[in-house]
Amino acid sequence: MMPFRILFSCRTYCLPGLLVGMLAGLGPMVAGCAERQEEPVVALVNGRAITQTEFDLRWGELSKATRSRYEQEGGKRRFLDELITRELLMQEARRRGFDQDDTIRDKAQRYKEQLILDELLKDKLQSKVEVTQAELNAYYEKHAGQLLDPLKADVSLMLLPNVYAARDLEAQVNRGGSFAKFALRYSIDDKTKAKGGELGPYRKGLVPPEVDAVIHTLKIGMVSAPIKTDNGYYLVMLTPLDEAIIQADLATQERLRQELLSEKRRARFEEVIADIRANAVVRFAGASRHITEDTGKR
Repeated sequence: MMPFRILFSCRTYCLPGLLVGMLAGLGPMVAGCAERQEEPVVALVNGRAITQTEFDLRWGELSKATRSRYEQEGGKRRFLDELITRELLMQEARRRGFDQDDTIRDKAQRYKEQLILDELLKDKLQSKVEVTQAELNAYYEKHAGQLLDPLKADVSLMLLPNVYAARDLEAQVNRGGSFAKFALRYSIDDKTKAKGGELGPYRKGLVPPEVDAVIHTLKIGMVSAPIKTDNGYYLVMLTPLDEAIIQADLATQERLRQELLSEKRRARFEEVIADIRANAVVRFAGASRHITEDTGKR
């Protein structure tokens, strides 16, 4: 696309001879004024130029994702067409007087003020807010009920009435018998019997303390020896977690990390506001009475 060019030149005046002589001594300064200065133009819209500089500025303001979309759907030519459409709409809006509308001017002023405030806070919050591993671990511990235990295993168990039944079934499982089938048939634990002994992903407090102590000594796929409790004798087996459950847990960890980061940013923001207010003088005027008395409670 061959760009247009806007040409600028100095006006030529008829000068008296004496003045011409005086200016002759300025040499290159006057000569430079006579030279034409050029600004590349990519389009003229009803006489209004869209310059290369303006185009490059607006193109550079696009996000990486938006620029990539343009590059796949017509490139810079598509973007230029949209700039032309935008300019046509702006010209029509001005023709109809929208640029003189007081409501629009007020909104523009409020938007300008918000941009200024954003820049101020960006400057005040220059120090990057980060979360340490110790802070993150403490936050995870606080929300442990939402997370999997580091053990990351499914727990299955069966409760037997005596040690002899428990030892017999332990031996049969070790010989290749199905833990789930035995639990379904012989377990007296009403909570898990119907599900073949499956209790779900391991979490703290999931099983009695005696069973919990043994779980951390087991390997995946290994059945425990009989574990004596007040309710009877337990056999326990660990199996690998489904990958989807592990991925969901990782997503929960990231959500909690973002929550903690947001809390720290909010705390930093409040510190900045408190510091500004501490160095300011604020007095409520008489007309504020009706506002300050309204606490929002009904």
